[in-house]
Amino acid sequence: QVQLVESGGGSVQAGGSLRLSCVASGLTLPIDAMGWYVVTPENQRKMVANITLNGATNYVDSVKGRFTISRDNAGNTVYLQMNNLEPRDTDVYHCHIVHGSGRYVSWGQGIQVTVAA
Repeated sequence: QVQLVESGGGSVQAGGSLRLSCVASGLTLPIDAMGWYVVTPENQRKMVANITLNGATNYVDSVKGRFTISRDNAGNTVYLQMNNLEPRDTDVYHCHIVHGSGRYVSWGQGIQVTVAA
């Protein structure tokens, strides 16, 4: 099955930047949409950023203008460039991919982002 390997997290000061990467391997069907999610205290997934197959993007309001999602289709990779980070951005970010013409969804294990006040 698909393996998602996430990298690029860590700890930064407020105002700093990070770039998250998620590389998918073991694919048997093409990737459709990709995104980054966090988990709420009620164990619900909340979208932070998403990018469709044709490149359309959307973001949660709190990160608009600061985060940019992009993809490298040849490398089966999705990125999240996180600029001007704020303490409220602190969370575990999970990579999300839809593949097989929307029939399958895969999730990364999550990568920690910590922003000091």
